[in-house]
Amino acid sequence: MITRSNLAEQLREYQIRSKNEWASAAFFSSTSNIPSRLDVISIIWELLIFAFLVLSAVSLYFRHMRLAFVLICVTTVFLICMRKTKHVRQNRKSERRMLLPLSM
Repeated sequence: MITRSNLAEQLREYQIRSKNEWASAAFFSSTSNIPSRLDVISIIWELLIFAFLVLSAVSLYFRHMRLAFVLICVTTVFLICMRKTKHVRQNRKSERRMLLPLSM
């Protein structure tokens, strides 16, 4: 049975979660929002992938084919891992959203 206190508690949790989701979107805003740990990790992953792509292009320029091939393979593995972690993260978010019976 849904009581008024349970509904108020679920609404409070939903508001906290939605505030945290907007924190990553407003990263460059004038207010000081601290991004979550997963957002920082994803930015580091993206920078690492970009660095590997640049290094593979430089190694191709200097005709180091084996090094370029290895760097491209490592970059591909990183991209696959990043896609898998994003997919798992989105599934967890959708499960959390299903908890609240309210519609906005």
